[in-house]
Amino acid sequence: MLSVFRNMFRIRDLRNKIFFTMVIFAVYRLGAAIPVPGVDLDAVKQFADEAASAGIVGLLNLFSGGALEVFSVFSLGIMPYITSSIIMQLLAVVIPKLQRLQDEGESGRKVVTQWTRYGTVILALLQSTGLTFLFHRGVLTGGIDLIPNYTPGRVLVIVLTLTAGTAFIMWLGELITQRGVGNGMSLIIFVSIVSQIPAQFSVMRTSTTLPRFLAVCVMFLVLTAGIIFVDQGQRRIPIQFSKRVRGRRVLGGQSTYIPLKVNTAGVIPIIFASSVLYFPALISTSIPAEGIFGPIRRFIDTNLVSGATWGYVIVFGLLIIFFTYFYTAIQFDPERQSDMIQRQGGFIPGIRPGSATTRYLEHILSRITLPGSLFLAGVAVLPSIVAIIWNISLGFSGISILIVVGVALETMKQIESQLMMRNYEGFLT
Repeated sequence: MLSVFRNMFRIRDLRNKIFFTMVIFAVYRLGAAIPVPGVDLDAVKQFADEAASAGIVGLLNLFSGGALEVFSVFSLGIMPYITSSIIMQLLAVVIPKLQRLQDEGESGRKVVTQWTRYGTVILALLQSTGLTFLFHRGVLTGGIDLIPNYTPGRVLVIVLTLTAGTAFIMWLGELITQRGVGNGMSLIIFVSIVSQIPAQFSVMRTSTTLPRFLAVCVMFLVLTAGIIFVDQGQRRIPIQFSKRVRGRRVLGGQSTYIPLKVNTAGVIPIIFASSVLYFPALISTSIPAEGIFGPIRRFIDTNLVSGATWGYVIVFGLLIIFFTYFYTAIQFDPERQSDMIQRQGGFIPGIRPGSATTRYLEHILSRITLPGSLFLAGVAVLPSIVAIIWNISLGFSGISILIVVGVALETMKQIESQLMMRNYEGFLT
């Protein structure tokens, strides 16, 4: 393993890419420590000391690398870009023009990428405006007003600063993708999460007993191993191509397979579910605490706003299972895949082409999606369940482990491909 790390820095091109990626990481972490102009720094410090680690605040703080709890210029993190990308993927299902652009190759993908950037800026404007209002009202900060002088001019400066910060992060991610190692957006999320792990584990160690701390560490390792195992798991559907004679040449007759991953949706269902659970917090702020709506608001505040409640955990888990099926159906269309196989002269051994192949693919997809969705929901809610039972604040969440492990594996594969091209051994060989 040590020889692999040495080989990484022997290759000049790969070494330059790694150093460039590290420099971008340093720039990103520096920006995450610069506060937004016009906020009460004493209130921000108080909020950082009491920052929530679950629910929507915990999710936003996770993806921003702790920038939200200090209300820095990178408080929104990369979430607007992720949301915009997901929206574009969903729109491609219902808008044929978008689907055609994605199928056109590099030119079409450039157009879709440009629209995704515009969507990111629009979403950043909306999210920064809403976040500024909620931080002034103290809804997400436990009653702490981070912007006491709430004037139109000051709000405009804060909104524009947060939006510009998101656009700058998007540019940094694209620089890593073009000149660095791995996918830039994924690596920015990766470094955001990893930067918080040491401090979070330190806080957890001081707030609980040694046996419980060791038990949580063991759970962390077990979840990591399980995620690696499931992430690599796939169902391979064999495809056989018929032989075709063209002149004196015999074409086809080859066999391949369709790899269907157990967890096709990745962490997207968790992001969807967290976004949906953001609405109860907004509803709670818009209805009065007394009168006919009082019981409704108390129910929402007790069960759906805080991540350390059984109601939140149950709803969160069910939403993850639902969105896993939903997003998997969008990502893999059995009917379209069946038509593609038939046009290429292929077939699944023992299955007739056409509608029979479509039904077979739907059956296989539903069978492997069930354990994948249950595992995803389990990983996401297990740390919260442990936190509720032991009444402690854990230093990590299920989504953080999923992202860190997934991005690390993908980056290792890309580095390994660079090493294998130059006849070096890789991580996974």
